[in-house]
Amino acid sequence: MRRGSPAIWAFVITSTAGFMAALDNLVVTTALTAIRQHLGGGISDLEWTVNAYTLSYAVLLLLGAALGDRLGRRRIFTIGLGAFTLASLAAALAPNIDALVAARAVQGVGAALLTPVSLTLLTAAVPAAKRGMAFGAWGAVNGMAVAMGPLIGGTVVEHLSWQWIFALNVPFGLILLPLARLRLTESVGPNGRLDIPGTALASTGFFGIVYAVIRGNDDGWTSGPVLAGLIGGTVLLLAFLAWERRSPAPLLPLRLFRSRAFSAVNAATVLMSLGMFGSIFLLSQFLQAVQGFSPMEAGVRMLPWTGMPMLVAPLAGLLAGRIGGRNVIAAGLALQAAGLGWFAAVVSTHVSYAAQAPALVLSGVGMALFFAPVATLLMGSVRPQEQGVASGTNSALREVGGALGVAVLTAVFTAHGSYSSAQHYVDGLAPALWVGASVIGVATLAILLAPRRDAADAAGAVMADSAAAGARDAEAEPLAQPTA
Repeated sequence: MRRGSPAIWAFVITSTAGFMAALDNLVVTTALTAIRQHLGGGISDLEWTVNAYTLSYAVLLLLGAALGDRLGRRRIFTIGLGAFTLASLAAALAPNIDALVAARAVQGVGAALLTPVSLTLLTAAVPAAKRGMAFGAWGAVNGMAVAMGPLIGGTVVEHLSWQWIFALNVPFGLILLPLARLRLTESVGPNGRLDIPGTALASTGFFGIVYAVIRGNDDGWTSGPVLAGLIGGTVLLLAFLAWERRSPAPLLPLRLFRSRAFSAVNAATVLMSLGMFGSIFLLSQFLQAVQGFSPMEAGVRMLPWTGMPMLVAPLAGLLAGRIGGRNVIAAGLALQAAGLGWFAAVVSTHVSYAAQAPALVLSGVGMALFFAPVATLLMGSVRPQEQGVASGTNSALREVGGALGVAVLTAVFTAHGSYSSAQHYVDGLAPALWVGASVIGVATLAILLAPRRDAADAAGAVMADSAAAGARDAEAEPLAQPTA
């Protein structure tokens, strides 16, 4: 890629925007204590500062891709980036916790619009021979954002204020918006149909369930609003599945789940995110509220967990080539579960960091072994022309798992503990971590349901299976044509 070429511009613009969107998943975790001290509110309010983003991001991600196909990918990218930037400013200026939660929800909408089309825009700009390198770099940038989120958030909070974790998005967004308009080429996709009913059913269903789990301990699990959320949310999700079976342009193509490998990978992804995100939400606050570390010190101490994938991922790729992606993912999940179980066993008000470190390292290695080969196994489980929607489905389910994780593990925490003292916090944290470890243990069993053959063999079989349908698929899904 030549300096100043369209490919370079596309990479810089899309990867920077993707970094911002991925960073906001975890950047807020080390700021939660400061937010609570400044804006007030209880633990359920803090949950919503995380879940308002992840939930809106998750349920609108696939719709964002479809909007890009229909209305133009560059147009949707700029709309999403604009919404994300304005919502970041609103979050920085939020006068109370409710305004912050609302701004976070709009941030999630913006991220859901810009993320799925950014990779498509990069694909169109990069020559086919160099796409592997470009995709790897794009993924590394996004992975680094997730890994560095707690550290960046803690550093900014300590040296500036919690508002700046959102305000720093604004100048980058204002720079990227005109660059996107001038340097990215507009294109549309082969399928411009939108599944509005499916999006509405999934969004309201997931919201109802997450709301009920968050409010269950405070309002009572048999209270009217909680029961309405649980029952209504479940009914809406069942209606969503029924609608997807008959929709001409389904938001979530259920036929993909006929593949045992695809189903296993996505089940493991949801459960892994549930246990991991919920645990990070609580542990980042434990390091500050109980152990007395500053936000930056807490972020640094989380690095053996969140930063380990940057070191271990290359090794995980080599291992996947030798023993198969399924086995590497299963090992990663087992190590992640062991790490959380270790932490749950040793946690106390005065536990030393030396006693915590092995648990954090185990969890970090486990995370790396999971995330490095999961994309390859996922893509090998579907036909080439279905890989885009398969990737979007997996990303959406990962975000849903994260939102449920924060809600479920915090519900366990509040059932046994509280913020009222260090001991009460530990009383709630330990059982929550045991639940997180158990959920990821189930994820280990789920991934073992995938076929034994490795991803390369699976991909080859899928390629052969789809060859006969190639001409029909080419007619049904013509290549996207650039527009002015």
